Amino acid sequence: MEINLNIVGCLLITLALLHIIFPRYFNWTNELRSVSLVNRQMMYIHTFFIALALFLMGLLCLTSTQQIIKTELGNKISFGFGIFWLARLIIQFFGYSPILWKGKRLESAIHIAFSILWIYLSVVFFYVYYKPMG
Repeated sequence: MEINLNIVGCLLITLALLHIIFPRYFNWTNELRSVSLVNRQMMYIHTFFIALALFLMGLLCLTSTQQIIKTELGNKISFGFGIFWLARLIIQFFGYSPILWKGKRLESAIHIAFSILWIYLSVVFFYVYYKPMG
């Protein structure tokens, strides 16, 4: 299980760093021009804090693997992370319109890859919680 938490940590840090390119990749300068200043700034600020949370979650997995696996508090944190990623998996299918990815090769591949990632993260964190401590 240690190796899985280390893999998860690396994946989450990579995902956090990927958020750096969002404004340019999604063309936010032009796309968000028509929304109010508060909405535009919320997009940037919320993206920053999501990235920060992902980075810290990944760092925790890399630096506190044993505590996550072997302590009651670590197991509870893992359970919370499992709920978080399960919710993200559900949103992948019910929060985004299939129009965004169906029939599009790249977008479909990304949709499938991230669905697999959310499943993996959920399984790892729930496994840590439900397995016997020790």
